[in-house]
Amino acid sequence: MGWVGGIIAAELTKAGIQVVGLERGKSRSTEDYFMDHDELRYARRFELMQDLSKETITFRNSESMRALPMRSYGSFLLGDGLGGAGSHWNGQTHRFLPYDFEIYNQTVERYGKGKIPEGMQLQDWGITYDEIEPYYDKFEQVAGISGESEANPMLGKRSNPFPTPPMKKTPILQRFEEASKKLGYHPYMIPSANLSENYKNPDGISRAACQYCGFCERFGCEYGAKADPVVTVIPTAMATGKLEVRTFSNVTEILHDGKKATGVVYINTVTGEEVTQPADVVVLGSFMLNNARLLLNSKLGTPYNRKTGRGTIGRNYAYQVNSGHAVGFYDDEEFSTFMGAGALGMEFDDFNGDNFDHSDLKFLHGAGIRISQNGLRPIENNPAPQGTPTWGKKWKETTLKYANRVLTVATQGASLPWKHHYLDLDPTYKDIYGKPLLRITFDFEDQDRELTKFLAAKAGEVMKEMGPSHVEIKDKLDPYNIVPYQSTHNTGGVIMGADPETSAVNSYLQMWEAENVFVVGASAFPHNSGYNPTDTVGALSYRAAEGIQKYLKQGGMLV
Repeated sequence: MGWVGGIIAAELTKAGIQVVGLERGKSRSTEDYFMDHDELRYARRFELMQDLSKETITFRNSESMRALPMRSYGSFLLGDGLGGAGSHWNGQTHRFLPYDFEIYNQTVERYGKGKIPEGMQLQDWGITYDEIEPYYDKFEQVAGISGESEANPMLGKRSNPFPTPPMKKTPILQRFEEASKKLGYHPYMIPSANLSENYKNPDGISRAACQYCGFCERFGCEYGAKADPVVTVIPTAMATGKLEVRTFSNVTEILHDGKKATGVVYINTVTGEEVTQPADVVVLGSFMLNNARLLLNSKLGTPYNRKTGRGTIGRNYAYQVNSGHAVGFYDDEEFSTFMGAGALGMEFDDFNGDNFDHSDLKFLHGAGIRISQNGLRPIENNPAPQGTPTWGKKWKETTLKYANRVLTVATQGASLPWKHHYLDLDPTYKDIYGKPLLRITFDFEDQDRELTKFLAAKAGEVMKEMGPSHVEIKDKLDPYNIVPYQSTHNTGGVIMGADPETSAVNSYLQMWEAENVFVVGASAFPHNSGYNPTDTVGALSYRAAEGIQKYLKQGGMLV
């Protein structure tokens, strides 16, 4: 019952349809976060996250390695409780590019098939930008996204302006804007789910404006200023009287006859009781890793076979490539970096998607180049130039000096799919219920290293224009390591498309192999773009909700 479950519940219940929402974690509300800006509790001890001692994933870089369980949080964070990842996200709300939805055809048309490296499993989404645009608009209106409607010439057309103005353009962002424009780029304020002003959405939900406290990512918002399912779509659904939310209800199996589902089995995590819930339609709206795992453990859909390339459940796992960046150290200036908001920032897309010529480059797609003022908190913010001792008196002196004197121009790059990057069930490790864990096989490729090197150089040019005392550029991408945090932008595994041979769900997120099962979320992405995924997850959720209503009226495959 995060964004996916909340959106679909709201739309179906408004149409008079009875919905049961099963949430593995506990209930939450804004009152839970009053006066609770506790960095240790939330950012370091992961209060809002799934308990890895009970359920986790296993990981390996390649098939030649033994996969091992993720015992403590690192590369990404699995949300738990009402609201899910929609409660602990930062709020950056980008649309994907028109190029993303037709990436295979547009790449071949411009560069030829030879541009796609052997082993890269590039494919179109079965939907175009123009077809998904109305659903983007609906999500942004309900969430109250703040942004500059005409500031980014690189994006697809909008049917409506953003419902609220952009956030405050701070001195840090102004400096980035001036430097970027001087270099000929097109910076814009990042679209933000942190409200720039008080707002009432089309469903009549009122929320307060952001206070720029800097406690967004990994935290819940006590003001309700950050769009969260708990303060937007879930109250809308509850007000209809047609939604029953059952917390502490962990779904372990989808019941089916091979063609249609009849319901699900869940375990009450407090009492241990196993419960069967019948259903006319089953919607999987969990985090994308859990969506794929539940299908595999339920033996619903055909598992992806890397050796043959056949099967779809587990196919096209992708992540995010965001290691390239430039850091500027200012010896004679200080900034208010301790203040901010999760989506307070500026970005330009001149090197994102196919907005630039890739003919002579050794990679496809690209990255957004951005600066963010998220609010640097004291435990995790210890900046120091390279060569500084990592402990002791000198380290303390240096990190105190630069605590508010460091700015970073970062890149967030696309992650494209490969035949040997996939999800399956681990043959060794199980959860507390005896169910196999999900196994991830993934590593960075030469494509990612070339992208990082190119984009880091561009970020460095901008950073140098911003006038720091000295600049450090990180342009080397090491093998993927699951230990340090990088991004909770995992995608794929139950991907959408127009061909049942290469996709698990159609453009309404309806399973090809089980017509009354809809699998919704970033699990549907055939690749990951150079943007945050939530806006696209929201748009696909609204389209899926429309599809479910059609299915309940007419039955059968919608596409």
